[in-house]
Amino acid sequence: MLDRAPRSARTAPRSARSAAVGAVLIALLALTGCQGGPSAGTSGEGSESVSLPPLSEVTALADPHSYEGPTDVLVGGPTVGPVAEDPTPELPVTVPSYDRDGTREITVDSADRVLALSLTGNLADMVHALGLSDRLIGRDLSTSFPGAEELPVVTKSSHSLDAESVLNLNPSVILTDGTIGPHDVLLQLRDAGIPVVMVQEATDFTAAGETARQVAAALGVPALGDTLATNLESAIEAKLAEIADFAPTAEEQKLRVAFLYIRGTSGIYYLFGQGSGIDTVIDAIGGIDVTEEIGWAGMKPMTDEALVAIDPDVILVMENGLASAGGIDGLLEAQPSVALTTAGEKRRIISIDDTLILGNGTRVPDVLDGLARALYAPDSLAG
Repeated sequence: MLDRAPRSARTAPRSARSAAVGAVLIALLALTGCQGGPSAGTSGEGSESVSLPPLSEVTALADPHSYEGPTDVLVGGPTVGPVAEDPTPELPVTVPSYDRDGTREITVDSADRVLALSLTGNLADMVHALGLSDRLIGRDLSTSFPGAEELPVVTKSSHSLDAESVLNLNPSVILTDGTIGPHDVLLQLRDAGIPVVMVQEATDFTAAGETARQVAAALGVPALGDTLATNLESAIEAKLAEIADFAPTAEEQKLRVAFLYIRGTSGIYYLFGQGSGIDTVIDAIGGIDVTEEIGWAGMKPMTDEALVAIDPDVILVMENGLASAGGIDGLLEAQPSVALTTAGEKRRIISIDDTLILGNGTRVPDVLDGLARALYAPDSLAG
C-alpha cells in the first residue's frame, strides 16, 4: 500500500497544508492569467498513447552530473486505464463535502450530468477512469483526456468559473476541490439547487487514490473507486520500485533539483519547497530537493540569494511557464541568478506539461517515469 505520510506531511496537518498551498497557487494563477491545458505537441492527458520501453531497458548516464542541455519530458502511458465501461451509479447517495468552512453532508440524486472541475483537470480524469466520461457535460481548461476537447469550457481561465456557463448546462452534480473558484460562485450554484461536492484537494501524488475514492463515492460507484485507487496505488508503487533500481544510489551521483514556477510575462518567479507537492515528486525520482536545505516551505517568490545558495544541478519548470519567459535564453536574461547556478551554466532545464506535473491524477506513474528518464537518460526522450 502506498505510504500516505510523506516527509512533508510530518510537518503540518494535510488540511492546513492543502489550504495554504492551494490558496497560494490559485493566487499565482489569478495574477498571471495562466494558460490551461497542455501545450501543443506535448504528451499531456489529451494526447495519443505514448509507448516507451521499460526503465530496465534504458541505459542511464554513467555520470548524471556531466550532462548538459535542456530536456522536454515525454510522458508515456497511460499506465492506468478506465476500470469500467459505462457503469450504472447507485443513487441517491449522501457524501461529505469538505467545504472551507467545515464538512457538510451533500445528497446526490443523479449523476446524469456531471461537472468535475479542478485546476489541473485531475477530477475529470478520475471520472473518465471510472468509466463515466460520457456523463460529463463540460470541462475546465485543464481537462484533456481523449474526447474531452468536445466538451464546452466553463472556466474563463484555468481557475475561474463562469456561473452563467455552468447554469446553462444544467448539471445534476458538480465535483470540485477548492482549486476552482471564486468560492462565491460555488455558493451561488449550490443556492441554485445544484449539489456541489467538495472533495479534498490532492496536494501531492500520494493522495491520488483517496481522490479516486471520494469522486467515485459522490457518483454512486464506490466499489469502482476502490478498484481505481488500488490500481493507481499499485502502479505508483511499481514505478517507484522501478525508479529506485534505475536512479543512482550513491549520494555523490544524485542530482540536486529545484522547481521554479515561472510566469515571465508578469515577472513572477516562485520556488516551490516543502509541502508544495513538488518535494514529494523530487524524492520519488531519486533527486535531492535542494529547498529542504534552507527550510524553504510552500511556495515563495524566488530570491537571487536563495537560488544561488541552493545551487541546483537541475531546474524543473512547466512548459508554458518557460515559454512565457522566452525560453531558456529569455529566462537566463531575465533572471541572471539562474545563470549563476550549475543548472543555468549547463542549461540543464527540464520542462514538463503544466497540467501533469501537479495533476495528481491517474497519470502519476507516467509522470514519475518521464521525469526519471529526463534526469538520468535524457537522450532517450529525444525525437
